[in-house]
Amino acid sequence: MAYQAGGQRPAPRPVPDSPEAQAYLQDCATLMAALSLPSLVVDHRWDVVLANAAYQSLFRAVAPHPTAMPGDNFLRFVLFHPDAGAVLGDHETSWCLPMLAQFRSALERHAHDPVLQAVRRDIAQDPIMEAAFRQGLPHWMRAVGEEGLRQDGAVRPLLHPDPRRGATECRLIDETTPMLREMGCTRLTLVLREPRRTAPPPRGRRRARSAAHLTVVPTLGP
Repeated sequence: MAYQAGGQRPAPRPVPDSPEAQAYLQDCATLMAALSLPSLVVDHRWDVVLANAAYQSLFRAVAPHPTAMPGDNFLRFVLFHPDAGAVLGDHETSWCLPMLAQFRSALERHAHDPVLQAVRRDIAQDPIMEAAFRQGLPHWMRAVGEEGLRQDGAVRPLLHPDPRRGATECRLIDETTPMLREMGCTRLTLVLREPRRTAPPPRGRRRARSAAHLTVVPTLGP
């Protein structure tokens, strides 16, 4: 059984089923439910094991999709959902390429995992995605190095559905505990930044423009 923070629902995911592990996940869900920031726990396949209400709200406008919903598998959502770019800013460079790097790393460690193999087949069936995986990804990895595999601390653009936030950024914070790591899980929290606002012009420039304007006003004679 997998849990949504604040409740629980059955899901066909290979999460640990021991009573101790399930109790720990329940407490993780309680902790995450108290957060106002989007937070999720995924396994090595990027299947979503836990997700809080703020995470669900971030993707509330996403249309239904048979295989790529953000509450089911975050990897598939980033790569295959047509609405992903409406939430994940600079979608191809800031989200797709890093996720493809994560996917390739997971596939190297779990070569025979059927879920990861299914993702690989879906990539192969999309010519653009296949080109990105075979050609774009190696070029990108040469440019960014091992930093491409590091999630913790990465700052990525977001298009938040809340108009008070709008176009903003988030920093990914890896909050994986030792027990979650033993379960093969990773916890990520998206720390939202304040919306970017255009700074007003310096006062000196405004005064200069006003002075320039005054010089062209003709002097009235008697």
